[in-house]
Amino acid sequence: MGGGYYAYPTYLDVHVTDAATEKVELLKDALRMVADLMALSACTAPKTLGQDFVSARVISGDELNKLADAMERYGEEKGLVNFDRDAESIRASTALLLLSLEHPEPAGLNCGNCGYGQCSKLKSTADSPSGMHLCVWRVLDLGIALGSAAKTAGLLNADNRIMGRPGTVAREIGMIKGELVIGIPISATSKSIYFDRTGNQSGHAKLGM
Repeated sequence: MGGGYYAYPTYLDVHVTDAATEKVELLKDALRMVADLMALSACTAPKTLGQDFVSARVISGDELNKLADAMERYGEEKGLVNFDRDAESIRASTALLLLSLEHPEPAGLNCGNCGYGQCSKLKSTADSPSGMHLCVWRVLDLGIALGSAAKTAGLLNADNRIMGRPGTVAREIGMIKGELVIGIPISATSKSIYFDRTGNQSGHAKLGM
């Protein structure tokens, strides 16, 4: 018989395809729920004096691609390494939890850990264009919230990694407000997409910063 032929899909082919599609959608739904539970964990994590300056936002879908594109541009414009590498990780993720410190006030403990003897001498974030004059206790609060969120992701078997670069760019393009922003992307694959990645592996790159 000359020419090619068309192989009609069998019931088994259709069944397997439908099952694979259903699995992908189930995983997406599950991971979005995990991201929401991670935000809950960050919200209920202990805060200094019970005062909460940590904000949270979950992004997914097209917003992940928007952020990944912005990360690539940011790295190119600033001449910074591994923003393109981390952008690929974000693009391959299902959801991303962003946590930020928004207008944190000094705790008033006069501990001196910020470099000032008294909290009254610590510059407020409103007076600091760089946003780097932050109370150490508020930064610790963000770190504890990040750890609590990552713990929840781990307990629920979602691959995750705490990353600084997505947070930096998300803040830059207005996805979330805050003086300091860190992100935790999540995915579900047979091998974590957040480790053994190619790119500059020196210095902070080893920490996924």
